[in-house]
Amino acid sequence: MSIAQEYTHRSPARQFRWLRTETSVLWLLALLIGLLSIAPLTRLIWAAIAPGGIPDLTRVWQLLSSAKVMRAAGNTLTIAIAATAIAVVLGILAAWLVALTNMRAKRAWVFAFILPLMIPPQVTALAWVQALSPSSWIITLLNNIGLPLTSAGQQPLYSASGIILLLGLHNAPLVFLAVRAGLRRLPADLVEAARITGASPWRVMKTVILPLARPAIFAGAALSFVAAAGNFGIQAMLGIPGRVPTLITLIYQQLNNSGADALPDLALLSLLIALITVGGLVLSRMLGGRRDVRVTGTPRQLQQPLGRWRFPVELLVWGTIILTLALPLSALITTSLTSGFGQALNWQTLTWVNYRNALVDFPAIRHAFFTSLGLTLLAVVILTTMALFMAFFLSWQRTRLVRILELSSELAYALPGIVIGIAAILFFLKPLPLLDMSLYGTVWIILAAYLSNFLALVLRPTLAGFAQIERSLDEAAQLAGAGFLRRMRDILLPLAAPSAIAGAILVFLTALNEIQVSILLVTANSQTLGPMIIALDEGGSSTLAAAVGCLMIMVVLLFMLLASRLARRLPEGVLPWQI
Repeated sequence: MSIAQEYTHRSPARQFRWLRTETSVLWLLALLIGLLSIAPLTRLIWAAIAPGGIPDLTRVWQLLSSAKVMRAAGNTLTIAIAATAIAVVLGILAAWLVALTNMRAKRAWVFAFILPLMIPPQVTALAWVQALSPSSWIITLLNNIGLPLTSAGQQPLYSASGIILLLGLHNAPLVFLAVRAGLRRLPADLVEAARITGASPWRVMKTVILPLARPAIFAGAALSFVAAAGNFGIQAMLGIPGRVPTLITLIYQQLNNSGADALPDLALLSLLIALITVGGLVLSRMLGGRRDVRVTGTPRQLQQPLGRWRFPVELLVWGTIILTLALPLSALITTSLTSGFGQALNWQTLTWVNYRNALVDFPAIRHAFFTSLGLTLLAVVILTTMALFMAFFLSWQRTRLVRILELSSELAYALPGIVIGIAAILFFLKPLPLLDMSLYGTVWIILAAYLSNFLALVLRPTLAGFAQIERSLDEAAQLAGAGFLRRMRDILLPLAAPSAIAGAILVFLTALNEIQVSILLVTANSQTLGPMIIALDEGGSSTLAAAVGCLMIMVVLLFMLLASRLARRLPEGVLPWQI
């Protein structure tokens, strides 16, 4: 038999065995990440500086120096910095109470404190707007006691200060998570040595605890800054009616008014947002240090008893939760159960029609829910698979290509979702080669943006799972003749599955009600659940928007409770609300 005949008679499995090697899988990952993240962001940069194919710096300067853009950029920076300051103060206090003190009922309090972070920001804004509406009992009470927030008939949250307040409250859990992790690594012996020398608790906090926790504090501040600058839901719900333009709302309004003709200018504005967020990350890294401060000492966890202040502190922190969580949610529920915005809830005004409309009578809402659910589940499956293979290469074959892929996924996750949306429009607007079809206006462009934006979210816990796996297990299977995919399926996947599942849960909770990425990508035929709140509220259906918001919160809460029930089978600390 000739060589050609021998090749022809090979089984298909043997002919395509090369597809199952580590090198081929790595290059397939590189192709996917290149198409989903690297190429769209490169296209965004090129469209921003050279829309006609030739760099035009004069146009760049004219647009960036215009009064409209300067005002929007100034508002973006001011809001992000001020909201970060609020989030840092609240996050540090919450982390200290949970990580270092003997406060009771910590598990329940952390769950309630983290819950606003998992609620879509547009729903948070809607709840607060309805809680502080001019006809609400809170505004009426403040006016009666001589403490009016604003003049009669005005919404106090429709202002820069309202945006700052809500963003600070919404992002405080991000700082809490980062600082809590840093405080848990503090050595007890070092603090006790300071106490023995006679240092007061405040001096110990100022001279020992806070300096050692500085990297974690600045890491949390960086997360809060990026989240505040890129939070579309709160900025749009409060800033557009309050006439407080930011870069994100400027992009949204210009795309709605001018369509695809405005894409070169929107690309430049998106690039400006990206530079602001990346600059914030770099500055935070410089101020916080490149790595955690390491000291020698016992791993025994530090404890600072509250003593006689424990009950007053517990009363204060639970009162804060009631004020910042229960109050707006109760207003949202009240609005959803009435037929008109601003009505008092009683037996005469009580109605379930808004929930019936949301669940049955409005096909657009039902279609948006199933579209979001389908896209989220598909994204979870694809991203979890990609993360498992990426974690393998990042753990044991950290080549230059692998580091580039990791950096690309981290950058796509760090950038505001609206930047990813503009990049996806620019890259997928033209028909795809060979297929001769455009993804713009379909659900597939939303899926591509999800895959780009959320890969790092599932990759981080998966990497933590691979760090617990002995490399010798994979090497022994390789010596026994097992191929790469066989080793992944039979050995590595079962061991890394709990961490990967935890990452999948985070992606599911984030993507199901997401708005930052999809707000510019949705159309009448590809609407998702997150932007539906904006559409209903702008259309004057506030009570229906409240009902949809309550249903979204219910879905988030149910999945958080389900994940908590599975927490024993998941690695410690992968769920943000675990303690």
